[in-house]
Amino acid sequence: MSVGLGANARDARVVTATPPFDLLRPRRSITGMSAVLLPFLDPETPDIDGFLTHLVRTVDAGLVPAINMDTGFGPTIGAERRAELLRLARDAVVCEVVAGAHVLDSPGDGFDADALHREVDALVAAGATPILFPSHGLAALEDDQIVEEWAAVGERVERFLGFELGKQFHPAGRILGLDAYESVLSIPTCVGAKHSSLERSREWDRLRVRDRVRPDFMVLTGNDLAVDMVCYGADYLLGITTFAPDLFAERDRRWAAGDPSFHQLNDDLQYLGRFAFRSPVPAYKHSAAQFLRLRGWIDSDVTPAGAPERPPTDVAILSEIAERLGVAAT
Repeated sequence: MSVGLGANARDARVVTATPPFDLLRPRRSITGMSAVLLPFLDPETPDIDGFLTHLVRTVDAGLVPAINMDTGFGPTIGAERRAELLRLARDAVVCEVVAGAHVLDSPGDGFDADALHREVDALVAAGATPILFPSHGLAALEDDQIVEEWAAVGERVERFLGFELGKQFHPAGRILGLDAYESVLSIPTCVGAKHSSLERSREWDRLRVRDRVRPDFMVLTGNDLAVDMVCYGADYLLGITTFAPDLFAERDRRWAAGDPSFHQLNDDLQYLGRFAFRSPVPAYKHSAAQFLRLRGWIDSDVTPAGAPERPPTDVAILSEIAERLGVAAT
């Protein structure tokens, strides 16, 4: 006698039309990019020294740093501060630096292509690889128009990254349809795109398109709730990695070596991600500050004025996770 599942229960279990097992890529070398937290000394004062130390720490671990991302409060700190942080970052490290390209607008505004081009040009002139953040004007366009705007950026630069961002992260977020995503792969200077829908099935679909159309294109998972997407051929640009760039780099090395201990470390890091990225998702940045302070890596876990916060009781749970990972400050 079979036990029937209701239609809704059956549907909830179907995450993709095709099982993802064909995508598994054991012993693959993973490209890891980490969105670097901008810590604060008080609600109005960024901790610049703490930021630069953490930037260097990220690079020393073997990850590509990404600054002025959501994790670094890029959309809210203002153009002058973003430019200052990029200048300091370029002086501090000699590797590739990814930097968010922002057009700050409001709901109902038209897309300002000139503003995006100026931002991209400034980032390239400063020595960064731009990643195109969503804006309200851009998100209001049709899929094919967004691809056209990305292609226009591609004509100005030698290298850039696209960005699909879910609305749970930002109200101007936009996820492309799969046909439009495939069109992005025809832009030669778009070398990859971050995907932050937090839906495995959408990422698996993109990985299959990548494998079929352009195998060197980086599908950069932004799914902090499924950090094992690297097993299926994804690379990553994640906010959760700023909590522990050293451990994510070690995890990646274990995967490349075929070390079975990869799985336990990945599970522990995923536990951290599930806790930190619970609703409201944007408060993960406060979780990051709490965790880095527990590690003894920054002096303060305050957030900037107006940013969502976590309760003080989270610190005890984060401390237990830090102990489990073996990184609690002594």
